[in-house]
Amino acid sequence: MRLTQARVQNYRSIVDSGEFEIEELKTILVGPNEAGKTVLLKALQQLNKPEDVEGFDVLRDYPRSKYNDITTGKTDPKTTTVVTGYFELEEEDKELIPELFHKCQYKLYRNLNNEAYHHLIGAPDKITFGVLKTKFSRMTSHMDKQVEPANDDEESIKPSGSFKEITMNWSDSKIIDNESAKLLKDWLDTNYDFVEEGNEKEEARHAELLELIQANAKHDEVLKILDKRTPVFILFNNYFKVKPSIHLDHLAKRVEQNILDDEYFDYGNLCLLKLLGFTPKELADLGNAQSPNINDKDALKIYKDNLDKRSYQLNAASVRLTQEICSAWMPDAKRAEADKLKITADGQYLKVVVEDDLGVDIELDQRSEGFQWLVSFFVVFFAEAMDKHENAILLLDEPGMSLHGLKQREFRKTISKLSKNNQTIFTTHSPFLVGPDELDIVRVVELKDRTTGTEVHTTISSSDPAG
Repeated sequence: MRLTQARVQNYRSIVDSGEFEIEELKTILVGPNEAGKTVLLKALQQLNKPEDVEGFDVLRDYPRSKYNDITTGKTDPKTTTVVTGYFELEEEDKELIPELFHKCQYKLYRNLNNEAYHHLIGAPDKITFGVLKTKFSRMTSHMDKQVEPANDDEESIKPSGSFKEITMNWSDSKIIDNESAKLLKDWLDTNYDFVEEGNEKEEARHAELLELIQANAKHDEVLKILDKRTPVFILFNNYFKVKPSIHLDHLAKRVEQNILDDEYFDYGNLCLLKLLGFTPKELADLGNAQSPNINDKDALKIYKDNLDKRSYQLNAASVRLTQEICSAWMPDAKRAEADKLKITADGQYLKVVVEDDLGVDIELDQRSEGFQWLVSFFVVFFAEAMDKHENAILLLDEPGMSLHGLKQREFRKTISKLSKNNQTIFTTHSPFLVGPDELDIVRVVELKDRTTGTEVHTTISSSDPAG
């Protein structure tokens, strides 16, 4: 599915952003510092966040100026919508659902209590009892005529009587849910003998009613299918960094004691370990493991297998990251800027180095800020998406701001490459990251005053003097 439109409400500096369109490949949110660009991305991520990302916190996330509405009960988090997304179905989605639903739009929204809701726009209306009542009335009328005359006084034996017992408390507006559909299907099956044999009109009516009472189940099944196909939203903050050298035992203890000393660095490091398939403790324990006695063959085999497993996974991750970074970071093929990324383990230290074209290992933190940012981005991206990255939407917060202005212009190509495989929304206040041919994909983010809050619009000019 592809996100086509979004809206954020009741979140931090945002009272109501208004609905804004999302482009097929790349959408640029432009605005000055403190306009609310980052807040927009954080809210969008909550549509379908990675598992490890925390949800909404009523105390922290509801607009501070309106918080009394929460404490006095005027506003209920259960019914307060924060973020809404509208998705267009792609061919891969349509192949999995009935043709009747191919032109639908999928709407997903999440409330302040973190509950998500969805429905289909443009889908056939859900079947209500009022739609069925007349058809059933005509059918029971014909069925009653098939009942033997001796039973005419026993109203409940007639099909119309048993139908009335089932539906006596149903209003015309009642949606035919699974339970009521089962009751109606059982009634149709039980009374099929009363359908006049050879009467094509009544047999067709019976078949039509069977299909109608099960129509809503198809609607619900489509929602279940699309729910599983909703893209995961990967937010990358400019502050996330992977350290070039990680002390595994120290990190493991911080995780166990829940005292992460630097959320941005530790988050990047934990993503790296998640990508490798290890917890900090597992790698730390391997680093602490003593070599078994030379005569204990079984223990030696286990020891060697564990070390080999670590080596193979580190190597596989190194190859994967190198390939992805080279494809994105090298706008000039004549300059081998990405070289070869290597992740190695030495005792308690996990190291990230870059092997240059001379074969020399250089620590990651000795490379440019832009290259460090890109390495950290791919680590977080792959760790959070975990093999689902083909169905992910990238949210990049102020990407490439550590780059020189001219390099930022080249970095536009990197973002464009990323957006070909993953729909991308990024924020910036740098003119170098917006091409002269990209003004139509710009959305202006502004905060004119705290009363109206952050808003998004497509007009290139801004009424905010800071813009």
